[in-house]
Amino acid sequence: MDLQAVAVKGTQDVLPANAHKWQYIEKTAADAAARFGFREIRTPVFEKTELFERSVGDTTDVVQKEMYTFNDKGGRSITLRPEGTAGAMRSVLEHGLFNDALPVKAFYTTSCYRYEKPQAGRLREFHQFGVECIGAPSPVADAEIILLGNAILTELGIKDISLQINSIGCPTCRAAYKNALKSYFEDRKDELCDTCKDRLERNPMRILDCKSPVCQAVCKDAPVILDYLCDECSAHFETVKTLLDTAGLSYTVNPGIVRGLDYYTKTVFEFISSQIGAQGTVCGGGRYDGLAKELGGPDLPSLGFAMGLERILMVMENQNCPFPDPEPVDLYIAPMGDAAQAQAVLLCNTLRQEGFKAITDLNNRGLKAQMKYAGKIGAKFSLVLGDNELNEKIARLKNMKTGEQREVVFPDGVITAIYDENIQNTFQNLNESLEKFNG
Repeated sequence: MDLQAVAVKGTQDVLPANAHKWQYIEKTAADAAARFGFREIRTPVFEKTELFERSVGDTTDVVQKEMYTFNDKGGRSITLRPEGTAGAMRSVLEHGLFNDALPVKAFYTTSCYRYEKPQAGRLREFHQFGVECIGAPSPVADAEIILLGNAILTELGIKDISLQINSIGCPTCRAAYKNALKSYFEDRKDELCDTCKDRLERNPMRILDCKSPVCQAVCKDAPVILDYLCDECSAHFETVKTLLDTAGLSYTVNPGIVRGLDYYTKTVFEFISSQIGAQGTVCGGGRYDGLAKELGGPDLPSLGFAMGLERILMVMENQNCPFPDPEPVDLYIAPMGDAAQAQAVLLCNTLRQEGFKAITDLNNRGLKAQMKYAGKIGAKFSLVLGDNELNEKIARLKNMKTGEQREVVFPDGVITAIYDENIQNTFQNLNESLEKFNG
């Protein structure tokens, strides 16, 4: 195959046969977020490089190794977004949304870009559903955000997901913790990987996030952040745990969770699946109280999370979670001749205005080939239009599933018949739901 007709490494296509799965996940997440009071925000695919250097942190792997950064024709350094939070916060600050009622509650479905080694659940172009709650200092907001993440995963039918939470404190108490970590790792510096040796000087907390088995073994006996929390951070975390307990949501406190981006403070959390290998985190987030101020805005304690849609889809397919079938074409019209083709186009247009999915032949095929095509695309009904039908304004509507046929006057009779079928299906679905409920 010509190399020009092959996708770039680390990217993948979403084909029409699978698009309905993505749409289902995105809609389920958006509907859940809307019930929690979130509204959609859309931001550009690229931003000034400085935005990510200041927000994500210049000691992170994302900034040091993974960003897609280039100079535009005006000589400005531009970066494709590696995550969604920085762009959302920039937008809130730029447009003064913080001057309205707080908190600002926004969600997004977005593509992100990181130059990483492609593997299962990790691509160079990947997609996230994320939420940001900006201007909410209360631990109640932490619990609400975590409950929203859990609600989305539950509504998608995903099972065997564990919630792990931690607090990484505020800059004040974290300073003492970093000193303790540095002292601990200095004594075992020779055992660390080269990347973590550099982290030791710049940001020793990043060592806790290293995926190297050797470094993980070194981290096993490292000081625990929870022992260094100030009174305010400790009380905040205890309230979050109490609220999750009250809501009946199980969790594990994991002091090793620090998240990969520097803007996090206080509560951090991850929803983890054991079914997709090493890249098991399907949703991660936490609080980033200092980000707005770091970007030149007012003090806006904030928090959020992001879900990797590729990973969500992998888990759902591994668990055989049910996806709704793609919506079928309501009617396929098979015309025989030029005059019939014109009438088919007119009838399709009428049906579409009524809200139905209607299509007709575009390739001048014979009747047998057209009916085969109608079956392949899963059309609910078919209608053959020839000279007799045109003269009499009457045709036979065929139910493609049952084979039953009924005589209809077109266009009104066709519309009425399809309406009747849809009403029948609605009542059937309603009765099945009631039977399950009563059972």
